[in-house]
Amino acid sequence: MIARVSLVFGAFRPEDEALGVREISRRTGLAASTVSRIVRELVEHKFLEQAGSEVRIGLRFFELGEQAATPHELRRLALASMSDLRGATRQTVHLAVLDGTEVVYVIKLRSRTAPPLGSRVGGRLPAHATGVGKALLAFAGTAVVDRVIAEGLTRLGPGTITSPARLREELAAIRESGIAYETEESGPGVECVAAPIRHRGGTPIAGLSISTRAGDSDVAALGPAVRTAAIALGRQAARMPGFGGAEWAGLR
Repeated sequence: MIARVSLVFGAFRPEDEALGVREISRRTGLAASTVSRIVRELVEHKFLEQAGSEVRIGLRFFELGEQAATPHELRRLALASMSDLRGATRQTVHLAVLDGTEVVYVIKLRSRTAPPLGSRVGGRLPAHATGVGKALLAFAGTAVVDRVIAEGLTRLGPGTITSPARLREELAAIRESGIAYETEESGPGVECVAAPIRHRGGTPIAGLSISTRAGDSDVAALGPAVRTAAIALGRQAARMPGFGGAEWAGLR
């Protein structure tokens, strides 16, 4: 059945506004009765729509096409902003999403002049021990933070926050400023500044960060640039049809 439906859709050419059942039958080699039955069901489910005695591609088909294009558009938007950020700061830029109590790195743009870091696309780290993770946790809700604390605040670097009270205090400060800083929390010698990308000002859908080796850059001075880029990405994503947030995770 799927093969026959595919043939029906394949009968439409870029220059065709609409086709009749007989023409679809001629182009596909399917019996007119079979085409008629398939077309009737596709019209019922809005994949095709009536145009007089003929049919044309329907609204539902275009809606699905928009959904399929969203991850590509998101990647284009993210890479453009991240590339500008890397060029301006000459440091490594990350895009990450929150998955449970961990962050997953979705995109990494390494600066040619910055030293290599331990992060990698698809890699995971505990959210409480990274700048981008703290940026996401600060706006993720109490239940998420409670779960992170319940699972234990594992130490990864000399600066990792292992006190629940201190973590909650820091997350409150991040909510105030919109910027998260990390100093040797994910590992020795690593510094980071991050900001959440929030869909329509609500729950964070991803985090944007600049990472560097300790002492190589004034991380505090980079904060406003990261926050501005994250806000812009959130606004751009909010204008995309059907976008709900989870699509960022599909960019890796």
